[in-house]
Amino acid sequence: MTRDIFQPSGQIQFGIFFQGVNSGTIWKAAESGSQTDFESFRRLVQTAERGKFAAFFLGEGLRLREHLGRPHALDVVGRPDAQTMLAALAAVTKNIGLVATQNTTYNDPADLAHRLSSLDLISGGRAAWNIVTTDNAWTGANFRRGGYLDHADRYKHAEAFVETAKRIWDSWETASGPARRVLHEGQHYTVDVKPLLPRSAQYRPVLFQAGDSPEGRDFAARQADVIFSAHPKFDDAVEFRRDIVARSIAAGRGANAVQIMPASEFILAATDQEAREKKDWVRSLQIGPQQAIAYLEQFWGRELSSYDPDGPLPEIDPVVEETSETRGSGFHGAKARQLADQWRAEAKDKGLSIRQFVTSKTARIDATFTGSYTAVADHLAEYARVGAVDGFNISPWLVPTGLDDIVNHLVPELQERGVYPTEYRGTTLRENLGLETPVRSTESVRVP
Repeated sequence: MTRDIFQPSGQIQFGIFFQGVNSGTIWKAAESGSQTDFESFRRLVQTAERGKFAAFFLGEGLRLREHLGRPHALDVVGRPDAQTMLAALAAVTKNIGLVATQNTTYNDPADLAHRLSSLDLISGGRAAWNIVTTDNAWTGANFRRGGYLDHADRYKHAEAFVETAKRIWDSWETASGPARRVLHEGQHYTVDVKPLLPRSAQYRPVLFQAGDSPEGRDFAARQADVIFSAHPKFDDAVEFRRDIVARSIAAGRGANAVQIMPASEFILAATDQEAREKKDWVRSLQIGPQQAIAYLEQFWGRELSSYDPDGPLPEIDPVVEETSETRGSGFHGAKARQLADQWRAEAKDKGLSIRQFVTSKTARIDATFTGSYTAVADHLAEYARVGAVDGFNISPWLVPTGLDDIVNHLVPELQERGVYPTEYRGTTLRENLGLETPVRSTESVRVP
């Protein structure tokens, strides 16, 4: 096998993505747990580890969404600091990887490299960094940096940041010499630092990345070990794999250098019919009457509480032309007046009420696997056979018990088909993902 020819592993792995409150998680039901209590995190991560999941991801929320100028009453739960929570979870787990989403825009590279090294050491080599970028002034205001980074520069800035962090990790003293200085002089910061901690058992944290623009894909092909993608449907996943392989080779890396784990939702039962009925139940709880009205209010920019969630879409027009960052990434930049006309016509044509229409817009249609344990296992085995993905990053629709069906029933089906690990390969995340140890740099460390 040459480095320029992609070779499917024939295996898939799972990760779990623990979000804050969102339209995909049922958080107002008797079965729902807290989004912030440690017990919810402990329960989920230990269930995932029992199911031999590769990694546990924590999302990042740097500012609470707003609704009509106030904190969003249906989405006000923030996320605990990722590295603080993952450090606590390291003490109650042994094998599962611990992935912290951390922003390159609002961190310092030397400080973040040190904190990630700390997590990597205390977890025995299980830490990872999900690299994200942000440029909007609304989020930046929390850091007194509103609008300081142009949108077009976000990946240029991120690349310098990641390169600096990697060189800090690479520069720890070896048998051939002491730790070396890392120097960086750039537009946004200057670094002159020596690493404070030795390398972990996996050398340095694993790097995840989720950008899907051409710039984001190129960035991942150059820097990432794993991509958290938005392409779970089979044909789309195959095409995305081809694209990333081509970009990785163009970047001077091997065809198998970057793994892919798309976001996904699983709704499972003993039979296909039971799974379909369960899906209807899940959707009815994900978008209740309040959530449906609030969803439209985010685009209309005005109160719509007088409208019946089971009635037609509002006949009045939005009071905003375009929605802003305050409403969250899913609403940002929408042409509100134009969208309202399109939506009213679509809902009328399909005979959908407000609640039905909002459910159709928020359901994870492309990212949802629905069916019996056997049928879904057969489907996922085909992904493994062709190497469409390396695994799936699961967003559970219920906290903290949303992985139980997957671990208790789907995982054994996949193990019987020989496409899912029956044991962890090693003690580090890098080993368990089957990633190569980075080449250890011995040259002078300076970032241009």
